[in-house]
Amino acid sequence: MAGSRVMKAIRVSEFGAPSVLKLHTDLKVPQPGKSQVLIGVRACGVNPVETYIRAGTFGRQPALPYTPGTDVAGVVESVGDGVTAVKAGDRVFTTACESGGYAEFALATEESVHKLPDTLDFRQGAAIGIPYFTAYRALVHKAHVKPGETVLIHGASGGVGLAACQLARVLGLRVLGTAGTKEGMELVARNGAHLTFNHREKDYTSQIMEATGGQGVDVIVEMLCNVNLKKDLQMLAPAGRVAVVGSRGPIEVDPRDTMTKETSIIGVALFFSTAAERQECASLLYAGMEAGWLSPVVGAQYPLDQAARAHLDIIQSTGATGKMVLIM
Repeated sequence: MAGSRVMKAIRVSEFGAPSVLKLHTDLKVPQPGKSQVLIGVRACGVNPVETYIRAGTFGRQPALPYTPGTDVAGVVESVGDGVTAVKAGDRVFTTACESGGYAEFALATEESVHKLPDTLDFRQGAAIGIPYFTAYRALVHKAHVKPGETVLIHGASGGVGLAACQLARVLGLRVLGTAGTKEGMELVARNGAHLTFNHREKDYTSQIMEATGGQGVDVIVEMLCNVNLKKDLQMLAPAGRVAVVGSRGPIEVDPRDTMTKETSIIGVALFFSTAAERQECASLLYAGMEAGWLSPVVGAQYPLDQAARAHLDIIQSTGATGKMVLIM
């Protein structure tokens, strides 16, 4: 029985530096309750938000101790009462984990578990959850993009950025993407961007404005708002929108920059999405997996016992190249 087995998992007993991520080897394997699914984890995505939660600087803090991680991919071990969508042996990925994904086994609600096609491996499955659902929410639910509009994915070589590039291209947008390295720019171009720019170059904003004929972009998906928002507002077209996906601190802007062209700054938080919105997104993403245009890019990979190193690297990275994952 699952309750008599033990597993390896990362536990956080205090908020702080990456060193608070401790590997335990004797934690009990949880058992699924009503409407829950127990997954044998093969890979788990590492997201920047998990570093903020671990540090204690995020708006929502879990009760201590806890196991981080939401983006699990693996095989269904067993299911609780009432579960009908999946069964033992199914390949799946998740958008949320109730027991934490940095572990050999994880619990998730049936609603947050989705089948993983054979065309994608478990590492790619672990790169779907937060990145693709966040990208869809930013583009569709918040920025309300329309075919023919121009979108700038600012910081496009990371997990969310590449997902946004693929989605935006399929949604009929003209896609511009930025990255900090030549390798990152090439990756962005291969994943849907019509044009790419190096955001480390001083004149990259001028290059973007020139590429739009001086009109600016209709939508910006922003990964580092505390650095880029002031420039973003100046690059928007009339009635343009900045969808804020990530920020690591405050920034001072001139509100008149929004008034002159009636532009908007919109916060994006996947946590607030409704069940109907998540199902809408899941339906499109599954169609993308079947059709082949949804192809998660996996970046750096770490064994479970190097979770602290992964947290350090994801923040200090000079240029992301895909989704970072832990391998079980």
